[in-house]
Amino acid sequence: MDLQRNHNYPKVCLIEKVINETHTVRTLVFSDEVMSNVLPGQFAMVWIPGINEIPMSVMITNESGKAAFTVRKHGPSSTGLFNVKVGQQIGIRGPYGNSFDLKQGKLLLVGGGTGLVPMMRLLTFVTPDDDVTVLIGAKSKEEVFFEDLANNLLKKNKHQVIVTTDDGSYGEKGFVTDMVEKLVNHHHYDGVYTCGPEIMMFKTVQSAYSKGFFVQASLERMMKCGVGLCGSCCVGEDLVCRDGTVFDGEHLLSNKEFGHYYRNKAGILENYKI
Repeated sequence: MDLQRNHNYPKVCLIEKVINETHTVRTLVFSDEVMSNVLPGQFAMVWIPGINEIPMSVMITNESGKAAFTVRKHGPSSTGLFNVKVGQQIGIRGPYGNSFDLKQGKLLLVGGGTGLVPMMRLLTFVTPDDDVTVLIGAKSKEEVFFEDLANNLLKKNKHQVIVTTDDGSYGEKGFVTDMVEKLVNHHHYDGVYTCGPEIMMFKTVQSAYSKGFFVQASLERMMKCGVGLCGSCCVGEDLVCRDGTVFDGEHLLSNKEFGHYYRNKAGILENYKI
């Protein structure tokens, strides 16, 4: 076992299995004892040979000593990782970042897209006595994944898994944040957790915090180093890689950039288009 290895030293890992989640999302499985034991909210820097190095949340697997990355093809780097095949190698360093503070009781987990990855890992830490609601947001039925996994992980719990699709082709019609607002208006939650597109997280944090609920979000920002040197992932005075990725709702809502601005690859501050 290499649980004490230097997390800043890259390790080469062999892809052992590729799982197609949707036509644009894949999960790549590999053996690594350290990554299999990361905490929900922590991430790794993943090197795609000849292309780039990008931050990735670490996905759970059902096999001991194995971990995974779930990637949606979008830009050149994510598409490069999406296209990695069984038997090919990637480089991994980490884990980096902090983790969610898991409360006990009635919990609400809200995930959108590959932001569901830390939510699935968080589900492995809940207790059998917890009452857990998982919200999965997607644009359409074709983009829904991890619904069965969430139900299986919570089979010993009182729980519900609710899927929302923007176009109404599956589950509840509408944005996942509309369902968040509906639920927090009718139920008390001991903890609310979210990861996904920043506008989604912003509205979720707003809704939960307005009711006085404990709420945390795991932010996704441009990262080039993962160790707090380059400053690419700054949100106001916070560095997501060093100070996060997980932040409390009260702190986030005091940050004027959260939910409103992001930095492009050149570091220029731009508005989110809502």
